[in-house]
Amino acid sequence: MASERYISIKDFHYDLPDHRIARYPLEERDLSKLLVYQNGTINESQYINIDTFLPTESILYFNNTKVIPARLFFQTSNQRDIEIFCLEPISDNADVYANMLQQASARWKCLVGGAAKWKEQFVTINTPHIQIQAEIIERLKGAFILEFTWEPSDKTFAEVLQIAGAIPIPPYLKRATEELDLERYQTIYAQKEGSVAAPTAGLHFTDRVFGKLKAKQISVNYITLHVGAGTFKPVKSETMTGHDMHGEYIDVPLETIEFLCKNIDKDITAVGTTSLRTLESLFWIGEKISKQPSLSVSDLMVEQWQPYETSNNQISAKESLQHIIDFLKQHGLKNLYAKTSILIVPGYQFKIVKALVTNFHQPESTLILLIAAFIGEDWRKVYQYALEHDYRFLSYGDGSLLFR
Repeated sequence: MASERYISIKDFHYDLPDHRIARYPLEERDLSKLLVYQNGTINESQYINIDTFLPTESILYFNNTKVIPARLFFQTSNQRDIEIFCLEPISDNADVYANMLQQASARWKCLVGGAAKWKEQFVTINTPHIQIQAEIIERLKGAFILEFTWEPSDKTFAEVLQIAGAIPIPPYLKRATEELDLERYQTIYAQKEGSVAAPTAGLHFTDRVFGKLKAKQISVNYITLHVGAGTFKPVKSETMTGHDMHGEYIDVPLETIEFLCKNIDKDITAVGTTSLRTLESLFWIGEKISKQPSLSVSDLMVEQWQPYETSNNQISAKESLQHIIDFLKQHGLKNLYAKTSILIVPGYQFKIVKALVTNFHQPESTLILLIAAFIGEDWRKVYQYALEHDYRFLSYGDGSLLFR
């Protein structure tokens, strides 16, 4: 365990020139470049041809979360601007999507820009279509719990954000949200509202690509992880022991877990690090249930160091998934709602995922650690190749297909 905790983040640095960060997406999603890494070798292609690199009867898992317009611009009574960034609902219900459907009022954990100017009880947004008030309920370390109320009160919180909010594009794009981001910073299969950042590996997939996957009998499945702002949180500690991994909500249908359990020996590919974190978290939730059968539904969570603190006599992935299936049936649940803070660093033993589709990530980030855990020291070779061959980096950039 000690070795994982004392990984130095400085060992995962590479030089990313500013001009290599893609500020805008390509005209056509599926013409982005695709670097394919397998058995130590690298090939170049485009997303439109990803099917040719995946074995027949592979199983792909996509994250169908939907980015919400989580940025709201309020004003004080003397017209001073307060920017509010909604992070996650404050609720006993781990189903983030259900929280989006609340009417009349909602409590959320938020970041507040200009908090020092907020001297009064309420700040407001007034438009011809909606009036919104925000009130501070509690001050947390680095964040606030706010209560929003609105008129007309029959609108859901999702509708409130659609009317008054802005899509929060990543800070490293160093530009304001534009009209094209409303469509392009969203996967074409986005369904369940709740993310404040897009699962960017999926941005490259189109109906054309899905048609080619279907023709090759590649199974397409959907799971949900609502991406939090913590995905952009830099690692500020010298070693990982000082880094608090952010928690994110997952939502996986019972029938999806049953299908995965039945097909666990096939080639399972995660589209995006969020899908990978969800699938690997399933193993640790099942393992937790196996040790503590009387767990309550609210105890279904994965702590960041849990995978490194477990003894070696572990159950198989199939057994672990079966424990979740039995647990959900016992509690009469059709979906698994849980929270995961899983931290995947070199030394992690993968349980479910064999291949990963992902973009190129920032230096010294938890995502680079995940890539290094997945393909080992060759992560440097892959990133060096991408830099030398004009690949575009980060959210709107090109991507890779990596085989373990």
